Amino acid sequence: MSKLKITFAGGEYEHLRALADGDVKPEGIDLNYITLKQGAEVNFRTLRNREFDASELSMGSYVRSLFEENPPFVAIPVFPFRMFRHSCIFVNSKSGIKTPKDLISKRVGNPRFQQTTVIWIRGILADRCELPVSSVSYYQGGEEEPGRWEGLPLDLSKRGIKLQSAKGSLSSMLEKGEIEAIYSSRIPSSFDDPSKGIKRMFPDYVNEEKKYFKETGVYPLMHTVVIRREIYKENPWVAMSLYKALLESKKKAYDDYYSVKGLPGSKFNLPWISTYIESIRDLMGWDFAPYGLEPNRIALETFLRYCYEQGIAARLLKAEEIFAAETLEQFKV
Repeated sequence: MSKLKITFAGGEYEHLRALADGDVKPEGIDLNYITLKQGAEVNFRTLRNREFDASELSMGSYVRSLFEENPPFVAIPVFPFRMFRHSCIFVNSKSGIKTPKDLISKRVGNPRFQQTTVIWIRGILADRCELPVSSVSYYQGGEEEPGRWEGLPLDLSKRGIKLQSAKGSLSSMLEKGEIEAIYSSRIPSSFDDPSKGIKRMFPDYVNEEKKYFKETGVYPLMHTVVIRREIYKENPWVAMSLYKALLESKKKAYDDYYSVKGLPGSKFNLPWISTYIESIRDLMGWDFAPYGLEPNRIALETFLRYCYEQGIAARLLKAEEIFAAETLEQFKV
C-alpha cells in the first residue's frame, strides 16, 4: 500500500532531529522534511503561500488564522520550540527606563504585533508588572530591515491599542531614541556595542524566569505544529500519526540529554552540561517540555487569554478547540 506523501517544514531543534533525519518515520506517511533555520521564514512561507502540507508555526499566527473565513490549518498539541522571554525586552538606557511601569506612554517596537514572543511579553508585563497592554504605543516593522510583513490583518480598535508602522528598522530607531524599547525574539544589533546604551530590562533574566516558572508553572509555548486543513479533512489519521512520531522524536532527544554514558548531556561535550541539565530537571521535571493538551493546559489557557485581550483572537478560545480532536485522547491498555 502506498504511503501518503507529506512535506513538513521545521527548524533545527533537538526535539525534531530524529524526524528530520528519518530515524523516526510517521506511520503511513512518506515524509519530506525541509529544514528551515529561520522561524520567520517558516511562518512567512506557511502563512503567505501555504507551501507545506504540515509545518511548525508560531502560536500567535495559528490562533489568528482560526478567525479567517476558512481557517487554513489545524494544529496538533506539539510544541517544538519554547522559551522564557524576560531576556527579550531591550531598552534605551538614555530614556531613563528602569522598571516595566516606566514604559507607560512610551514607544515600543514589535517586529510583528502577532508574534508569539511579544504576545507573551505583553501579557506577562500586564499580569505581573502593572503595565497594561494599551498603555504603550507600538511600532511594527523589521528589527534590522524596515518593512517586515505583519502577517494576517488585525483589528485592534476595540482594545484601545495604538499600533503604527515603523519608518526604519527597530534596532536603529531604538539606538536613536525614536522608540524607547523593543520586545523581540532576536537580540537587536545595537545591543552588541555598549556605547549605544542598549540594555536588557531584566539583566538577571535567568532568575526572573526561574521565579516566573516557580510561581506560574508556565514554560511559554512559542510554536506548534499545523496541518493544512484540506489534508486533515481527507486524512484525519494523519494528525495522530504525526503526533506519535513527534513524541518519539522528542524521546530520542531526551535520551541524549539524560542517558548517554550514564551522565546527563555527555553527548554534547560541553563543560558542566550535566549540572545544567540536572538543574533543569530538578526545577521543571524530567519531561520539562511536554506535548499534549493536559500537561500544557495552564500555559495554553494563559496564552489564549493573552490573544483575546490583545486583539489577536476575536473571542476567548478554549484549549480543546484549537487542536485536532483525534490527538486529545489516547487509548489505554
